[in-house]
Amino acid sequence: MKQTVRTIEVDMLWSGWGDPAKAAPLPDAVTGLLRDLLGVTPRESGPATLDAVETPAAALTEEARTALRTAVAAPDGLREDAESRIRHTRGKSTPDLLRIRAGEVDDIPAAVVLPAGHDEVLAVLRVCAEHGLAAVPFGGGTSVVGGLAPTTKRPFVALDLRRLDRLVSVDEVSRTATLQPGLRGPQCEALLNARGWTLGHFPQSFEWATVGGFAAARSSGQASAGYGRFDEMVLALTVATPEGTLELGRAPRSAAGPDLRQLILGSEGALGVITAVTVRVRPLPEKRIYEGWRFASFEAGTAALRRLSQDGPKPTVLRLSDESETFVGLAQPDAIGGELPQNPGCMAIVGFEGTEGDTSARRAAAREVLLACDGEYLGEEPGDKWEHGRYNAPYLRDALLDAGAFAETLETAAFWSAIPGLYTAVRDALTGTLTDAGTPPLVMCHISHTYENGASLYFTVVSAQGEDPVAHWAPAKRAANDAILAAGGTISHHHGVGTDHRDGYVQEIGPLGIRMLQAVKAEVDPSGVLSPGILVPVR
Repeated sequence: MKQTVRTIEVDMLWSGWGDPAKAAPLPDAVTGLLRDLLGVTPRESGPATLDAVETPAAALTEEARTALRTAVAAPDGLREDAESRIRHTRGKSTPDLLRIRAGEVDDIPAAVVLPAGHDEVLAVLRVCAEHGLAAVPFGGGTSVVGGLAPTTKRPFVALDLRRLDRLVSVDEVSRTATLQPGLRGPQCEALLNARGWTLGHFPQSFEWATVGGFAAARSSGQASAGYGRFDEMVLALTVATPEGTLELGRAPRSAAGPDLRQLILGSEGALGVITAVTVRVRPLPEKRIYEGWRFASFEAGTAALRRLSQDGPKPTVLRLSDESETFVGLAQPDAIGGELPQNPGCMAIVGFEGTEGDTSARRAAAREVLLACDGEYLGEEPGDKWEHGRYNAPYLRDALLDAGAFAETLETAAFWSAIPGLYTAVRDALTGTLTDAGTPPLVMCHISHTYENGASLYFTVVSAQGEDPVAHWAPAKRAANDAILAAGGTISHHHGVGTDHRDGYVQEIGPLGIRMLQAVKAEVDPSGVLSPGILVPVR
């Protein structure tokens, strides 16, 4: 059985996030707050238009062009037009968007290749190896860490996997589904829901990111407290490499040596192209309910989240915004621009999904814990607002850029004992660096993924842009990365490494760890075709 939900090929806004029809200007109250609090003023000129972006000529030789056309069966499987190449240039970090808005496409792919199956992916990789090309797998294009910008002087192709978009099979006895990597989040859920199942994976990028990207970047969804991270869902993988095919995962768990599935998960396209993923699925929940809670401080809210995570009952969704994020309203993105609260404290969103009985029981037990931790119940309205606006923050980032502000995010994770120091260190690094540069920032943070032994911290930074916004941000980003490592955090919890975090990743796992990865890459990709410089430093 193979099923697909065919849709018209739709790309994200080339110079921003998502569907252009969903873009909205900032409310006047927010524009005034930016001006009065941060000194943000509108920029003199708007972003470039798509037709005004000057692109270098496609760098493929005629021999390589012919070979790539032979490798993919579809007549339009090889695209060299300017628009296709621009739309596959870099990802969606704020520096990526600022550069594309300025018309900077110096690292544009030479072509876009759209294979329609595993064998075609293998054929494309062989062609790239034979003709001195690099290849960067491209799913939804949502990377925010330089994961689509290889470090190479060779021409490279964007290997767009959107045509591998099928639900291959469902094993209802084992509760597993095999999916192709080009399925976007909504397509994947629609196919599974039609058979009574859900993946339960809803990251903020859900509407545009793909199954392959979820696996390649170790994605974590907003309901991870209940459903787990994506890498915890993966049971088997099919991977195409320049040296052949890897079939990984014969059972849910195995003692047959090191688990090579874990080597591919999080490898960001540097060790192979994922062409199929087998995941565990869950029955569609009978009930979903989300509610709001207020805590007097971030410290008090963090203690409550830790207690639920360690001793239960564990909710499906468990999030906590600090005082700044709560005050601005980012805990409920659709509410931004409304009346500001007088004593906001810290907002927590707690959600439950499952059967009627299980949901009610866990909710009641969690309520007792949260009340014992001095939480104030706010009802279901804050939870409903969060659910309605849960995918809207990237659109807000675009509106901030349009208004002349700089807005970017970064994230990390650590053990519970290290969370307070990590939170303070990163805030201080960002605030100090940007204030010294003349653009004092608003730094906000939330906990959105919790575990028995630790949690993630997700920071949002808003400031004036400065004369050269990309160069202006770079020292602050370096300072934050240094603070994360010094305070015992990981360089990435779910955004990945890409090129932006590569130096921090080298420090985190050490020179021997890097040499191990380079040795693996040399075996599966001896010509260095796959995503050069992304995740794994080039030797």
